[in-house]
Amino acid sequence: MRNKRNGFYNWIGSLLVFIGIGAVAAGIGLVSQPNGSALGMSVELLEDSPFHSFWFPGIILFLINGLGSFFGAILTFKRHELSGIVTIVLGIAMIIWISAQVYWMGLISWMQPVYLIFGIIEIIFGWAVRKEK
Repeated sequence: MRNKRNGFYNWIGSLLVFIGIGAVAAGIGLVSQPNGSALGMSVELLEDSPFHSFWFPGIILFLINGLGSFFGAILTFKRHELSGIVTIVLGIAMIIWISAQVYWMGLISWMQPVYLIFGIIEIIFGWAVRKEK
């Protein structure tokens, strides 16, 4: 049973690292080029949003989905008692992030539904880890 549980923690931690890498890279791209050109986007996508550039969304993406996911991964790999709740919070943040994107910019990429599913998986797995403790 312990070996199966370790694999579960490793899977969650790996998912968080994967999310973190993408979010840090995208966040840096948005902050360094707030017009969105680093990611092949245009500020015209933001016309129905409260933002005039991608700078602030880039900061949020970098900090919460990026560094936050790395922090969650470290806790998960260490089997820390807070790993479950942090994973749940990150899942909720991911769902909010994607929902806000779709609300303000529309469904513009296949990655939006995929990351929405990742957020749901984070909540489910975070809950499972939390119940185990």
